[in-house]
Amino acid sequence: MINTHDILETVGMIRDENLDVRTVTMGISLFDCVSDDNGRLCRNIYDKLARLASNLVPVADSIERDYGVPIVNKRISVTPVSLICGDSDEEGCVNIARALDRARMETGVNFVGGYSALVQKGTIKGAKTLIRSIPEALSETELVCSSVNVASTKAGINMDAVAEMGRIIKKTAEQTADSDGMGCAKLVVFANAPEDNPFMAGAYHGTGEADCAINVGVSGPGVVASAVKRAGNVRFDELSDTIKKTAFKITRVGQLFAYEAAKRLGVPYGIVDLSLAPTPAVGDSVADILESMGLEKCGTHGTTAALALLNDAVKKGGVMASSHVGGLSGAFIPVSEDAGMIEAAACGELVLDKLEAMTAVCSVGLDMIAIPGDTPAETISAIIADEMAIGVINTKTTAVRVIPAPGKKVGDYVEFGGLLGRAPVMAVHGASSERFISRGGRIPAPVHSLKN
Repeated sequence: MINTHDILETVGMIRDENLDVRTVTMGISLFDCVSDDNGRLCRNIYDKLARLASNLVPVADSIERDYGVPIVNKRISVTPVSLICGDSDEEGCVNIARALDRARMETGVNFVGGYSALVQKGTIKGAKTLIRSIPEALSETELVCSSVNVASTKAGINMDAVAEMGRIIKKTAEQTADSDGMGCAKLVVFANAPEDNPFMAGAYHGTGEADCAINVGVSGPGVVASAVKRAGNVRFDELSDTIKKTAFKITRVGQLFAYEAAKRLGVPYGIVDLSLAPTPAVGDSVADILESMGLEKCGTHGTTAALALLNDAVKKGGVMASSHVGGLSGAFIPVSEDAGMIEAAACGELVLDKLEAMTAVCSVGLDMIAIPGDTPAETISAIIADEMAIGVINTKTTAVRVIPAPGKKVGDYVEFGGLLGRAPVMAVHGASSERFISRGGRIPAPVHSLKN
């Protein structure tokens, strides 16, 4: 039974602790849009998105009004474009990105994800073309997002693709230099990418999904931080229990919204993603949670252990609150999108190597990190390779979203605004990785991938 205490507690979460539903994302299959004529393909894509997502924003707004919980973003994810672009050349792929962006504007959603390629074991013609087109596509469109999966536990790491993505990231930064390399904020490189992720920039609609589905991403770092502070100096097992109970409450909100959105739109409910997604707003920070556990500053010794406890407790509490859990489901540590992470990085306590260690136990990986604009492409590729190795060996999703900020050096800031926030430019190692990256080929899958 719902009682007065439960109602007031939820009101307090919304008013004082930044509780929100971060995104309602509609996944849409593009396989029935395929055509050997690029113009017709683009029209088919635009028409399908405009038709199926026409009510997404009004419906989400109506749910927000009915329940009083903010929905920050409404988004669309689509079938990886590399799978449906056929014989399109680079300009044809960019035309598809433009069609996605037009559909975004028509429907009023915040982002469209799925300008993507899956190349963990090899690269088909469409994927090669799409990857080469990414810099132009992301500079030509406003809020189209791109992802490339270059590794998996089953396939290993495609080091040719890793090397190429270092060059693509550099070129994307250069082509969006007038906005601090903003294009790179819309581009992520994955290992073990999930097919039902509602969060950008990595969202795409997988090949095993329904024609259309609703996936919801919840939030609530501020709620968890407040719960940890209220718990006081308790033992770790008690602290974990506190976080689990809080994650349960947060996820129930997401579950309710997912059901309501699916019912009102007349499409299947997909999953709830349990991820704690921070924002640049003060009080809505994963770093604040870790510091509330007793760390003087996020990044100091003990940070990885604190994050492991947080991530595990969030999963345990959230999975009991939802019938279908998916996506990434854990704690995000994006530097530019988390006020506490920004502060820790700015004072030098949080460095790239520590962030890499933290990614072994969190939800994703090296996320929204600004690095010097003159960082060599091979160094970026090596950063990607290290992160992919963590994902492949540990059978988890990892990702890299770095911004080599044109003209910026360590200590400068990049400014993106909104949910993307701002970030200090962080140092990378100066020793070269060029000979390592130039080897090419594929790093084999680990022996524990042989589970059949």
